[in-house]
Amino acid sequence: MASYSVNLAAVARARRLIEARQYVLDSDWGVVQPRATDENGYLDRHSWHEYGEWFLGRTEGANEETKARYAFVYGDFRRVHRSGLVACVYRASEWRHKDVELAAHDLLQVLDQNAG
Repeated sequence: MASYSVNLAAVARARRLIEARQYVLDSDWGVVQPRATDENGYLDRHSWHEYGEWFLGRTEGANEETKARYAFVYGDFRRVHRSGLVACVYRASEWRHKDVELAAHDLLQVLDQNAG
């Protein structure tokens, strides 16, 4: 099983987006989560660093500047999705990646508090 560390740049970006009210509170994550074509399109226009800021986990041992380096996407490359954060909490919890789970949970609390 892969091992992950929390991507602090992604946590910071998510917080900035939440503070700027760039979020979606009600969405079907299975429908709106980025697909490979969305990821490729984003990478055509942005750096690997910017791409990585959309993923709460960094895969230990994976090469830099590869998609395999990043896990636990939380948004659609424009906005944070509450359902994306919930999915991150669930998936990280399911596979016992406690640090990522707690980072996603904390962001979910910030989002809920901000959204009222």
